[in-house]
Amino acid sequence: MAVGARSGHDDPEERHGPPETPPGVTEDSAPATDGDSSEGGGTDRKQQKSFWKELPLLIGIALLLALLIKTFLLQAFSIPSESMMNTLQRGDRVLVDKLTPWFGSEPERGEVVVFHDPGGWLEGEPTPEPNAVQRFLSFIGLMPSAEDKDLIKRAIAVGGDTVECKKGGPVKVNGKALDEPYVSPGSTACDDMPFGPFKVPDGKIWVMGDNRQNSQDSRYHMEDVNRGFVPVDKVVGRAVVVAWPLDRWSTLPVPDTFDQPGINAAATALPAVPAALGVAGAVPVVLWRRRLTAGRTAG
Repeated sequence: MAVGARSGHDDPEERHGPPETPPGVTEDSAPATDGDSSEGGGTDRKQQKSFWKELPLLIGIALLLALLIKTFLLQAFSIPSESMMNTLQRGDRVLVDKLTPWFGSEPERGEVVVFHDPGGWLEGEPTPEPNAVQRFLSFIGLMPSAEDKDLIKRAIAVGGDTVECKKGGPVKVNGKALDEPYVSPGSTACDDMPFGPFKVPDGKIWVMGDNRQNSQDSRYHMEDVNRGFVPVDKVVGRAVVVAWPLDRWSTLPVPDTFDQPGINAAATALPAVPAALGVAGAVPVVLWRRRLTAGRTAG
């Protein structure tokens, strides 16, 4: 008998089921077959196709959100002149709050506001012709529109206020002198164009630039249809942040001088007069009713 030869009885029994997994190898760790590899590649291709299909939808949603933000929340505006120096420099980009006016809020004293040309203030000013990219960016609010004729100034007085400024003196609102640290260094309060006193009509504001000797503001338009006042419905919103360039990022708060005691005296005194007259008129009526009641009781 040859060494190593095996009889037919020594061969393993024939099995008809799937091969057993080798010891120490689980089904999860078993190497993938060629069929599994091709299936994974197909899944990756499907994911890539799905991404490219969804990308236009994502871009559309982003543009829609930008348009809604521009329309109802915030809009960027560029500063084209030096009329608000040193608060704002030429080329600054500011973000304007457009949401607050939707709730009926009106401009307040001291706010920096953007408003549409109320009546020929920018007449003769050149309007640059934007290219297609600029038109698109301005449409979604990422860039100010070159076609809109908007201005930016500081609201000094609001409806019901009395405002004035004499040569050599400060601006006064309701008799209170304003301390104006925001006025450009070297500028006077109003020496180039004194004005007032006069009362601001309801629904309008009086605006002035911080660079007083280089600002065609309300003082220079007192002969127009609005007598220099800006209608509230022309106000786009309040500038709240200098967003660009980054090294000039800052907020635009209301200066403390507009919160000084007594500056609201004129606004609060007016409703008190009708109230006092009402009380005075009510006293005789009350006394007459008391006498009438007493007479009926006695009878």
